[in-house]
Amino acid sequence: MLNPDLQRLQPYPFEQLAALFADTKTPDDIKSIPLSIGEPQHAPPQFVLDALIEHKGLIAKYPTTRGTDTLRQSIATWLNRRFSLETGPVNPDINVIPVNGTREAIFAAVQAAVDRHVGGTVVIPNPFYQIYEGAAFMAGLSPYYIPITESGQPDYHAVPDAVWKDCQFCFICTPGNPTGTVIDESTLAMLIEKAHQFDFWLASDECYSEIYRNIPPSGLLEVCSSIGNTDFKKCMVFHSLSKRSNLPGLRSGFVAGDAEFIAPFLKYRTYHGCSMSMAVQKASELAWADEEHVIANRAHYAQKFKQAAEILGDRMNINDPDAGFYLWAKTPKDCDTFSRELFEATGVTVLPGQYLGREVDGINPGAGFVRMALVAEPDTCREALERIQTFMTR
Repeated sequence: MLNPDLQRLQPYPFEQLAALFADTKTPDDIKSIPLSIGEPQHAPPQFVLDALIEHKGLIAKYPTTRGTDTLRQSIATWLNRRFSLETGPVNPDINVIPVNGTREAIFAAVQAAVDRHVGGTVVIPNPFYQIYEGAAFMAGLSPYYIPITESGQPDYHAVPDAVWKDCQFCFICTPGNPTGTVIDESTLAMLIEKAHQFDFWLASDECYSEIYRNIPPSGLLEVCSSIGNTDFKKCMVFHSLSKRSNLPGLRSGFVAGDAEFIAPFLKYRTYHGCSMSMAVQKASELAWADEEHVIANRAHYAQKFKQAAEILGDRMNINDPDAGFYLWAKTPKDCDTFSRELFEATGVTVLPGQYLGREVDGINPGAGFVRMALVAEPDTCREALERIQTFMTR
């Protein structure tokens, strides 16, 4: 016998993409370029690699689930500086836990936070990062999907109170995946008020927050502080070094927020057994303390988005994201057919938007779009964009 909730898990988007391309062939004379997966391919910071080597001897020691004092302090210092938390700053002793990337922490947070015996929902945007849905299913709850609008984010102000009344946990993603749109401060403040009024946990996935074009996106804890919720009641945020620092394989991030969640979540993680390697903790401490490599990283992405606008701006209906490294492009035909034909003609892989969404009332808000991850080096991205341009002018 197995947990029946396992049967509720849907095929992952890349599994669906592999099935779509199962019997396809690309021209023999071209190299495939994947724009389908958001795996940063810029060079990782050398000082992080050096730190991993320097502290390799710590592999002989069991790591602490709570994280070292110095790592938690480095994270808290970064949060307080980045989000201007002078009033009610993050306390490294009670508000922070290092985690092995946001993916595992996002999933685990729902398991620890909700009461499966009373039922209810996990509210998520649609389209969405698939772990939100899987976490809801495996916690014995049901997702409630809020479709994105033309703005690139859901209209949270239009959500009726009956939905919030049934909600135990709400995920927001800002900047959004797949659209790169940032949730404004007034909406964040409204969501905080709803979380207090209806007693649900509000979790903000902010792992794309440092890859912005012009204005640093506001964060949930920043708005908490500005409206007087200085203990971050009912709120938590997730951040990672994967995108910020080009370290997706390091599996290093953190969750920060309400101490009334952080303390029991730490206990949960002690049993869960997901401590971060001590060598990784040492390297992560340095990464959170350095901004120079992040500034250089942003410049690379800015160059690629400028290229995208120049090359595809008059060929495709593409968005101009606030942040992140995705282009969310409207397709001239159904997104499955477009993605398959594009791959067969050019060797460029994009992700059909409908794989990231769910159909509700006959509508999948991801249908008719593709997500392009501009994660390769600028020259490779330019080549991919030029191939798409040629394909669009056939």
